Amino acid sequence: MSAIPEIPTAEDTDVFITRAFDAPRDVVWKFFTEPALLATWFGPSSVHVDPASVEIDLRVGGVWNLDMVDNETGEHYPVRSELTAVVAPEYLEGQVVSPAGVVTLRIWLHDHGDKTRLTLHQGPFSAEFRDMTSDGWLESFLKIDAEIAGGVA
Repeated sequence: MSAIPEIPTAEDTDVFITRAFDAPRDVVWKFFTEPALLATWFGPSSVHVDPASVEIDLRVGGVWNLDMVDNETGEHYPVRSELTAVVAPEYLEGQVVSPAGVVTLRIWLHDHGDKTRLTLHQGPFSAEFRDMTSDGWLESFLKIDAEIAGGVA
């Protein structure tokens, strides 16, 4: 088991998002840790995830991997991650290798009764990749909202 770090101060090179989901924390945790669910929502609307590419090994040193596929061109964008901290169902951290380079991704899930507050911190990025990544997460989270509203998980 890993210790859960404090939420850091966001830098200009970071993506920092806090938002709520209308589901308990254990349900939201599943969206990040169960391959079939992760494939339903990850990425902006211009891509989808190849379900066969999703590989999750929830332990320190494990992986959190997937391929985003461009809906128009079919081009694959692999996202490869080594998990550096896993505290179910509260905290997930990893080193992510993507087209944006190597960045640290940290996700905190806070229990608020029937709702969950998520805090996401990822970086460092160039300004271009920071903005694209932030937009991608925000679009992705709308997909989770739709899945929750539809009774998935």
